[in-house]
Amino acid sequence: MSTLHCPSLYQYTRRLTREVTVGNVGLGGSNPIRIQSMLTSDTLDTAGCVKEALALADAGCEIIRLTAQTKVYAANLENIARELRAAGCQVPLVADIHFKPDAAMEAAKWVEKIRVNPGNFVDKKKFVERDYTDSEYEEELEKIRKAFTPLVLFCKEHGRAMRLGANHGSLSDRILNRYGDTPEGMVESALEFARIARELNYHQLVFSMKSSNVKVMIQAYRLLVKRLAECGSNWNYPIHLGVTEAGEGEDARIKSATGIGSLLADGIGDTLRVSLTEDPVFEVAPGFELAAPYQPGAMAAPAPISAEIPQAFDPFVYTKRKAEVITRGGVTLGWNEPVRVVLPAAACQALDPAQMKDFMPEISAEDCAAVEIDPRQAAEIAPLQDAPATLVTVKDGVDMPVMQAFRLLAAVIPTRHCILLKDTLGGAESLSAPMAGGVNIGSLLCDGIGNAVLIRRETDPDKAARLGFNILQAAGVRLSKTEYVSCPSCGRTHYNIQEAAARIREATGHLKGVKIAIMGCIVNGPGEMSDADFGYVGGAPNKINLYVGHTPVVMNIPQEEAVQHLVQLIKDHGRWVDPA
Repeated sequence: MSTLHCPSLYQYTRRLTREVTVGNVGLGGSNPIRIQSMLTSDTLDTAGCVKEALALADAGCEIIRLTAQTKVYAANLENIARELRAAGCQVPLVADIHFKPDAAMEAAKWVEKIRVNPGNFVDKKKFVERDYTDSEYEEELEKIRKAFTPLVLFCKEHGRAMRLGANHGSLSDRILNRYGDTPEGMVESALEFARIARELNYHQLVFSMKSSNVKVMIQAYRLLVKRLAECGSNWNYPIHLGVTEAGEGEDARIKSATGIGSLLADGIGDTLRVSLTEDPVFEVAPGFELAAPYQPGAMAAPAPISAEIPQAFDPFVYTKRKAEVITRGGVTLGWNEPVRVVLPAAACQALDPAQMKDFMPEISAEDCAAVEIDPRQAAEIAPLQDAPATLVTVKDGVDMPVMQAFRLLAAVIPTRHCILLKDTLGGAESLSAPMAGGVNIGSLLCDGIGNAVLIRRETDPDKAARLGFNILQAAGVRLSKTEYVSCPSCGRTHYNIQEAAARIREATGHLKGVKIAIMGCIVNGPGEMSDADFGYVGGAPNKINLYVGHTPVVMNIPQEEAVQHLVQLIKDHGRWVDPA
């Protein structure tokens, strides 16, 4: 069985790619999975950027990205690069380009890699609906070719690498009008640029498909790899992984682990960034933690799994597995029921429902009475073939990665049975509790697998219960609190986004089910806010624009007044409730 995006859903095999060199660092091929981060200092602030970059290098960061929003900013990359090299730092630099081909040309003189956003390198996003004829569409592609070709030729001549980084939040109007706000549109946006580069015999390419919606992010990367494989064996370019606007704290780490971990398990990913609304140095350790199980030589060769096993889910379209409704511990489980949070009985008994409120676990593990099986053993699967709907899980001690074990379980048992997911099978687990929850549970929920989740990696009952609900929220299957989409900040950010995020959380953290986007600038802001209820976006230095969806409604508010205006906007739209 092959899905074209990976050889098997049930066994790890790293995708084989060509090697792309970024300065002195190799991506893809037999190289380790490389860990990246991005500076938040203003690119015109040479000393600030150098200080921040040296701290990242000391933390082990292997590639450092900076924004270059205009040619003037790009020109200062010369000074930053010179000072870093004089300080003995050889970490490759990447210039992040949006809207400005001339900035890309200038930046390419001084850095080892250019990140181009296909959605706005030439196309301008105005949220305009129009039908493009084939000839009009080709005219737009010719404009891209003329603007993009000089950069490709310069990078080819000077040995620069390039990332074609499509973002869900910044697809062009042209792509949106033909493909919609879809993974297909993200993939085609990048492939348009790749075709031009290949016509010029330039192959130092890396791809990314990033979104703040984890399901969209996972599906887009899988579709990208499938499309690259269909294009031919020499389209085997490395992949950069990341979840945009993941936020901060445990929520952001779970969300990143869910999206990045799902793809790493499929053998996809040659470099990654865990984007946090925190000091960039805090992005490095979670990146290494996620990559560690998949680094060359880290994983023992898996036992063979039969190629006859059916596909457990559609990797490219989210559909929840249609299990029949059953009852356990007085709580219903099934396809159209909420995914339930489960803790061991002793942990449940240690918690006060009045204090936990919406975060109280709903069933104890003992009340679940789940049937435990090894999904590789036919003798253990057989009794379930004709049995009434029940709750099934993978037994502890099964020597498979947790994610692949539950995928296999979903494939071999009848769909009517509910599945209890676990964050550990009792063996050695290298991931922390939030990371294990994202990789081992969140990724499966994004594939429609799982009717209840059992948290055991976190031993503190209060933290374990909250972790369970946070995993469900990160995967987008159940909201139990306010949802925040928060960008990690960079040199384009017009205000202190970490401080603003803290104030917004303090004012709105009780609004269960309301989704608020906190964006530093307009690059991804309006697009990533398309499925958010309200948006808080930097429009000018210390000035904030407020959005409903991706529609701006209040502009140029002084930063110190913006949170109270956001609260009023939420009230005006009937979404406000007073805190208890």
